[in-house]
Amino acid sequence: MHKILLVEDDATINQLVKKNLTQWGYEVTDIADFNQVLQVFTQTEPHLVLMDLTLPFYNGYYWCQEIRKISKVPIVFLSSHEQPMDIVMAINMGADDYVTKPFEMTVLLAKIQGILRRSYEFGSEIDSSLLDYQGLVLDLKTAQLHHQGETLDLTKNEFQILQILMTHGSQVVSRDALMRALWQSDLFVDDNTLTVNITRLRKKLADLGLDQLIVTKKGLGYCLSQLEV
Repeated sequence: MHKILLVEDDATINQLVKKNLTQWGYEVTDIADFNQVLQVFTQTEPHLVLMDLTLPFYNGYYWCQEIRKISKVPIVFLSSHEQPMDIVMAINMGADDYVTKPFEMTVLLAKIQGILRRSYEFGSEIDSSLLDYQGLVLDLKTAQLHHQGETLDLTKNEFQILQILMTHGSQVVSRDALMRALWQSDLFVDDNTLTVNITRLRKKLADLGLDQLIVTKKGLGYCLSQLEV
């Protein structure tokens, strides 16, 4: 499940957006103390930020700059300011999109889905270094797995196994296909070697509460289970 940080001080808009995004399966966190936007951001590790321009204490431009110092997470501005200069400034500050108020929820949802798809799906042109499976994120550059604020370091084989399975999702990957991908050589590899690596990976995943993530399909291979929302 993708996580969204909603930074909006208008109670009516906040409630409307949060309700609709939750119904669409997103995990939404909103802000109670507008002095603590960056702290909430680092604690929740959202996949996308919806940022109002006019806020108490500091405006959206300020918080966008602060977030950009530590993260490239997509940021979408929500604002009643329609002047071209406002939009240009938002983009220059590091925003990915700008939605003017009032807006249709269907339009906002479409923009969010498009940005998340381009930013996190495997092989995307914008950022192919992150592989997402139902909110479970694998960093292809660091070989680290991120889940609900926790980070797991993986060995080379564990990383490759998980990358292949996350790419296929609920589709079964045969043992032969995994072994060919992991050990690309003409040398014989004992079938038990793959079993040992899968077992070690499962033990690590259990530390994140993901002990049931990898499913064995007898006589076929492995696939991933559906994560609980």
